[in-house]
Amino acid sequence: MTITAAVWRITCIVPTRVAEAFTDGLEPYFTAVSWFVPSDNAPEARVEGYTDTEPDRAVLDAGFGAVAAAVGIKTPDIDITWFPPRDWVAENRRAFEPFSVGCFFVHDSDHRGARPIASIGLEVDAGLAFGSGRHESTSGCLLALDGLRKKRFRRPLDMGCGSGILAIALAKTRRLPVLAADVDKEAVRVTRANARINVVAEHMRALCGNGYKDREVRRRGPYDLIVANILANPLCVMARDLARNLEPGGYAVLAGFVIEDANRVYAAHRRVGLRLVRRINLRGWQCLVLRKP
Repeated sequence: MTITAAVWRITCIVPTRVAEAFTDGLEPYFTAVSWFVPSDNAPEARVEGYTDTEPDRAVLDAGFGAVAAAVGIKTPDIDITWFPPRDWVAENRRAFEPFSVGCFFVHDSDHRGARPIASIGLEVDAGLAFGSGRHESTSGCLLALDGLRKKRFRRPLDMGCGSGILAIALAKTRRLPVLAADVDKEAVRVTRANARINVVAEHMRALCGNGYKDREVRRRGPYDLIVANILANPLCVMARDLARNLEPGGYAVLAGFVIEDANRVYAAHRRVGLRLVRRINLRGWQCLVLRKP
């Protein structure tokens, strides 16, 4: 993507016992909605919804009020926060210089031939998709993949592939079929182009679809490795679908969130059966490596 659209976040605090009812009841109003608790057995939970269209306060009040009445509680106070658009491409281009992370050497087309001996080169011109590799969330995923090099995987999935850098890293280190998926058509186009540049197109399939609801994503699963470098809230929303598409013994590498959000991302995935293997912290951002027993 180029410049992300403005986003509105709507939050409220409700008793934990009715949090799931709120997420189900409010789903029609938001692009993504989730709930989380600060710790196990906490009496209250925070419900969050995100939308890229300016919310109508009267409509929200009616929706929240209807759910509250249905579960027998007082209508909660609603907080609305606006987040301005962000130009990821400009930020990537300003920040991009070749660098090493784990066994990988990430560079653009201007630095071909600069790869250190014994490293795996990843040539990525981010173009119109987020994911040059410089950001801490992507670097954390590359470190996680480096740490999993001795594991044998047969069916990896890169969910929310962006520029395709993580799928390319998997294809280059393992030479096996990798599925890369994104809701953004431009990201899929860039992923395919980067796969050709890195001479791994024959090992990759990039598709545009609605996450785990996509028929091809479901058909090719279950996966023994899922990488998802997205954002905290979508990851929480998608936790159950991730668990359903991850085979027993499989690993998940999750990133795209700051350290303060890591526990709620983990909590969402722990609730659906995944267990923590490793945390990777990089300058305020965290990557989680989880495993399904």
